[in-house]
Amino acid sequence: MIHPVIMAGGTGSRLWPMSRQLNPKQFLKLTDGPLSMLQATVARLDGMDAKEPLLICNEEHRFLAAEQMRQAGKEQADIILEPCGRNTAPAIALAALQLVERSSEANPLMLVLAADHLIQDTKAFQDGVKKAIPLAQAGSLVTFGIVPQHPETGYGYIHRGNELAMNCFTVDSFVEKPDLDTAKAYLTSGDYLWNSGMFLFSAQDYLNELEAHRPDILAACKTAMSCASQDLHFTRVDADAFAQCPSDSIDFAVMEKTEKAAVVSLDAGWSDIGSWSALWDVSEKDEAGNCLSGDVITHDTRNTLVRADSRLVATVGVDNLVVIETKDALLVAHRDRVQDVKNIVERIRDDGRHEHMNHREVYRPWGVYDSIDNGSRYQVKRITVKPGAKLSVQMHHHRAEHWIVVSGTAKVTNGEKTYLVTENQSTFIPVGQTHSLENPGVIDLELIEVQSGSYLGEDDIVRFEDKYGRT
Repeated sequence: MIHPVIMAGGTGSRLWPMSRQLNPKQFLKLTDGPLSMLQATVARLDGMDAKEPLLICNEEHRFLAAEQMRQAGKEQADIILEPCGRNTAPAIALAALQLVERSSEANPLMLVLAADHLIQDTKAFQDGVKKAIPLAQAGSLVTFGIVPQHPETGYGYIHRGNELAMNCFTVDSFVEKPDLDTAKAYLTSGDYLWNSGMFLFSAQDYLNELEAHRPDILAACKTAMSCASQDLHFTRVDADAFAQCPSDSIDFAVMEKTEKAAVVSLDAGWSDIGSWSALWDVSEKDEAGNCLSGDVITHDTRNTLVRADSRLVATVGVDNLVVIETKDALLVAHRDRVQDVKNIVERIRDDGRHEHMNHREVYRPWGVYDSIDNGSRYQVKRITVKPGAKLSVQMHHHRAEHWIVVSGTAKVTNGEKTYLVTENQSTFIPVGQTHSLENPGVIDLELIEVQSGSYLGEDDIVRFEDKYGRT
């Protein structure tokens, strides 16, 4: 029985403006189909002899992750929350410690996957995992190496060693990202594989190797887990203890040092979708080489990726571009320069702007809001509250709020009064008034909120009661 461990951290800054710090690429629908990258990773396990997945994600993504797991039919899956990012070696250690503690198996096998990878051939992926199981049961730390399709300079490589079984090898060495000439030589030799960042090993074997090569990481993770608390399906590790953990990747901390590394060769249409050009590479294109999504009109346009989120986007006489439109930002980049998008994100952050943090639409555990207009002393939001959901009991020091119900029924607490507001009705919340909003119905509650006051920031919220554990 395999225990899938899905790593869902990271921000995917090179896929801005779709990927944002509070809504990164693993939670987005980047490829054709109804599933996010995380949900596609979960679906890839269907048909395997596998337990419910264990998810590792950032604290700030917990509700987004839980909602997507619920939509995927995995609402019982455990989620380990990282209070801060410490790279993959500590994250996997947290999962291994939890599996060793909670599993009824003597030595549970961990299938470590990234939530933001594309794999087009699910059968080939599952067949590769099956080939890796005997190696992991025998004590190997197995990684999956991707058969290279072109001389890629953006990936690390694995130099395979002696053949252990069909498509299974010892690891001779791990190689950092090469220059183009070196990548061409790797491709010609046939002895090098792309480093996918996917692994299969027993939890205890991984902890033993971490103890041998990075005992400081293991000690910090043990301390963090020993003081962990359980909140529904969330495991909250101790923030102070985990903050003291060194940051390191599993490659540097363990895989490049261990003598137990093995690699299974995998040809399954894999991509880490690390940039807009990578998405163009794997997407279906029209006869002119264009990949178009949304409301797009092109004329004399070739080899171009265009995604329109909220309005018509038209291109004329362009070639080899990336054009990404969202409700609050527009990116136009040459397809050969998309690795530099992260520099734009850094500039936005350094300038004190907010477009790197979230979209205009912001997801909350109770639903979603869309900031549709704003000025110096007002802000207008379209709010959707899921059936049975309730916003926190709260108050604001600097703003008043008008609520106009568009559809559904709102249960409003306004000071000492509680009452229902239905379609085409409105209510007013004065500055400083304790209040809450709830959807008692069975359909979505949609309303327009007009805020007015001297300060309209999201941090002007004093919460008195919250069913989602927020403070």
